[in-house]
Amino acid sequence: MSGLLKIFSPSVLFKRNLGKRYYKWHDEGIQYPCFKYYPRHPEFKDPPYEPTKLFRVERIKPLKGLPYWEKNILKEFKLDGKKNSYNVIKNIPENNGRLWKIKHLIKITPITFPNGFPTDTNGTYLKENGELEVVQKLQFQEEKLKITDQFINDKKKLDGDTLRRNSRLKWLTGWEC
Repeated sequence: MSGLLKIFSPSVLFKRNLGKRYYKWHDEGIQYPCFKYYPRHPEFKDPPYEPTKLFRVERIKPLKGLPYWEKNILKEFKLDGKKNSYNVIKNIPENNGRLWKIKHLIKITPITFPNGFPTDTNGTYLKENGELEVVQKLQFQEEKLKITDQFINDKKKLDGDTLRRNSRLKWLTGWEC
């Protein structure tokens, strides 16, 4: 009988491991400046990518119910105004670390320059897809002015008055004249 008690002793069967961690995740993440990324698959590799200089950051969630540290980060980035407010932010490690903390509240779009990097901010327009368009200034073209003057002063062209008279004549007499 004492052998049976040894086999089914509760101290042997039920053992609690309080404070021990079974998963060791400290070696699995990829360390970036200011944050650590844990990929879904261990063989994850970053694709080749040319980083942009600027981000268009848009807030998509309301401020109500957020903890104070997330509200403070949004105030630093000046995204605490209306719901769909946006701001342009530099792509530097300090800002990326703060953006990582509020990534569930914002939408980040990299800014591209399809017409080249602008030297002057006047005449630029930032689209919602992140393209910064440079609006070209109108240039005075002497050749087009000369061609327009020749067209207006040409004796052989049909002006509006001549076309109206000719159309009225054809209407009244038929198409045989």
